[in-house]
Amino acid sequence: MAFSKIISKLFGNKEQRDLKEMNPYVKQIQEVYPEIEKLSNDELRSRAKEVEKRIHDYVSEEKEKITKLKEGIEDIELEEREVIWAEIDKIEKEISDKFEVVLEEVLPEAFAIMKDTARRFTENEETVVTANQFDKDLAAKRDFVEIDGDKAIYKKRWIAGGVEITWNMIHYDVQLFGGVVLHKGRIAEMATGEGKTLVATLPVFLNALTHNGVHVVTVNDYLAKRDSEWMGPLYMFHGLSVDCIDNHQPNSDERRKAYEADITFGTNNEFGFDYLRDNMAISPRDLVQRKHNFSIVDEVDSVLIDDARTPLIISGPVPKGDDQLYDILRPRVELIVKAQRDMSTKLLAEAKVKMASEDKKEQEEGSLLLFRSFKGLPKNKPIIKYLSEQGVKASMIRTEENYMSEQMRNMHIVTDPLYFVIDEKSNSIDLTDKGIDMLTGKSDDPTFFVLPDIGAQLSDLENQSLTDEEKAAKKDELLQSYAIKSERIHTVNQLLKAYTLFDKDDEYVVIDNKVKIVDEQTGRIMEGRRYSDGLHQAIEAKERVKVEAATQTFATVTLQNYFRMYNKLAGMTGTAETEAGELWDIYKLDVVVIPTNRPIVRNDMNDRIYKTKREKYSAVIDEISRLIEAGRPVLVGTTSVEVSELLSRMLNLRKISHNVLNAKLHQREADIVASAGQAGMVTIATNMAGRGTDIKLSPEVVKAGGLAIVGTERHESRRVDRQLRGRAGRQGDPGSSIFYVSLEDDLMRLFATERIAGLMDKMGFKEGDV
Repeated sequence: MAFSKIISKLFGNKEQRDLKEMNPYVKQIQEVYPEIEKLSNDELRSRAKEVEKRIHDYVSEEKEKITKLKEGIEDIELEEREVIWAEIDKIEKEISDKFEVVLEEVLPEAFAIMKDTARRFTENEETVVTANQFDKDLAAKRDFVEIDGDKAIYKKRWIAGGVEITWNMIHYDVQLFGGVVLHKGRIAEMATGEGKTLVATLPVFLNALTHNGVHVVTVNDYLAKRDSEWMGPLYMFHGLSVDCIDNHQPNSDERRKAYEADITFGTNNEFGFDYLRDNMAISPRDLVQRKHNFSIVDEVDSVLIDDARTPLIISGPVPKGDDQLYDILRPRVELIVKAQRDMSTKLLAEAKVKMASEDKKEQEEGSLLLFRSFKGLPKNKPIIKYLSEQGVKASMIRTEENYMSEQMRNMHIVTDPLYFVIDEKSNSIDLTDKGIDMLTGKSDDPTFFVLPDIGAQLSDLENQSLTDEEKAAKKDELLQSYAIKSERIHTVNQLLKAYTLFDKDDEYVVIDNKVKIVDEQTGRIMEGRRYSDGLHQAIEAKERVKVEAATQTFATVTLQNYFRMYNKLAGMTGTAETEAGELWDIYKLDVVVIPTNRPIVRNDMNDRIYKTKREKYSAVIDEISRLIEAGRPVLVGTTSVEVSELLSRMLNLRKISHNVLNAKLHQREADIVASAGQAGMVTIATNMAGRGTDIKLSPEVVKAGGLAIVGTERHESRRVDRQLRGRAGRQGDPGSSIFYVSLEDDLMRLFATERIAGLMDKMGFKEGDV
């Protein structure tokens, strides 16, 4: 620790070094800004065109070489053509490198032009310029520009995301700093509410002047459309074209034109799927994307870390895709799950009696029964509740350690009486012999659910004195039998997972008779996504909705691999520092923390830990009552749809009016989040709570102490918790945040050590204590 302090003193910490590197750029922008400010509106636009000309003149020689090389290339022999294309690729790489050099030179001027454009839009109801053809074409399609004779009138009010906005933003110095960071292909970590969307206008404008295309990537289509309409007029004022791919159908001419625009907005998934469709295209005319030049990813941690390894898949039907066993085998699985549930309940009742005994041997027997019940159904609510009682979890963990010792030699004593064994951490289920017997039932084939040793069977077949035809026929029969049994066992395994590890309104919801996955990071429905390997079909069978046909993969790419194709990649977020190491290792992206414009005055309180969920939720409701009496709005963060609905019912019992925002009720998201800052307003939201949407506070709320954040559970990802906290205390506003935790929470059950339970026992915690 002392060594790192010495190094920091000698060389400064990373924040200081970043500040030292970027500050000269900010000073250069400030120096050129007064000159730009004095220009008329027409002169400002001419200055932008001059900067653009300087950029293109810098690479004109190389572009001429490419034009000459391409002349008559179609008439040349294939081998010679390959040599020419290799030369063209080399020159294009040189052009790309030279663009970076010249962009660095013109950066102060371009940033000053964009800042002054924002100032003019803010200070004037109308910004009048001499109309050119681009303005006239724009006026025919857009509401923010009008043509009056030879003048184009740009207004300060227009529709963005379905709402009329009034432009009132001018870049602060810290936002200029953030813009430089993004242009250099790094990640700008800015506190929530510091105007990340406005920061992006600086590097987007600068890099769009090359006309090589800039992609602005957002996490959902609402933000993509809103940001393209919100920031678009600033770019269009200077003659740059702007489009959003989410406004157009895939594979259409409109989608191709959107990619040809200087600035293209869209969601990460749509960019990725267009890349896959281009790879499946059979004609160059069907391609929509061009070279991957520069991309700025909003909420970069969510896109490049949370979603990065989830593959984007274009799939299609398989022959006999409807021939599935899920509905056929469901009754057998329901029977075995019921038997295990009954057994688990009985074991728990016996365990409680024995563990309450004074006799040490009886207590040990009770602890074994409890551990057996837990291995059978770890998500059983009565077990979770009992484990939160004094000394119980610590006792079970000791029993678990005892049976797991010596490479789990004695674990069979625990598991043999069960029908199947669940490992919740690894999401796996293993059938026991007893379970296989029950599934087989009265079937004629005792190996109905037993996978044969195909290697040994084929080896035996080779040693038999049969003709080649008989051997071939026998081999086909063995392989077919193996395939059928393999499919049968796989189906049962997935059905068991669906019944015991996946809960409705937690991992998924059922809407319009369709099973839809809920993203655990954002709380949003993941439209079009399906669990792989038959798990989705198993859940559909469990919920008794139509079991969709099996599919096969035609094309796939992970977001991680897609975004590494860009020549330059940058990102913005409020919560990247916790993943800085991973972002550097995988993408070679450096995280730079941008200072806040005003100091953060939010009061982040320590977590309050309770023994049971019941006590915790009771305390949350009491806290909400106290806060709304003080005239403060409350945003309650939950980790699942189920919990948000439970809290809603509890608030209804107390007659406290509130809004609920979850995966089932997401249509009014923007309206609910926009009104969440009014006095006494209570908003219950899953993790989707409006990434990218501002919660504006009324003056009386600011006086009362600002927005109060109440988290009802800690998330596995610290960034999700930080994102929730960041909803309050934006731009120097007051606010507070607190998290309520119980020992029954999933995170505490799976990862908290016995020390916490033991510590609470030793300190004599009773029900309701915190």
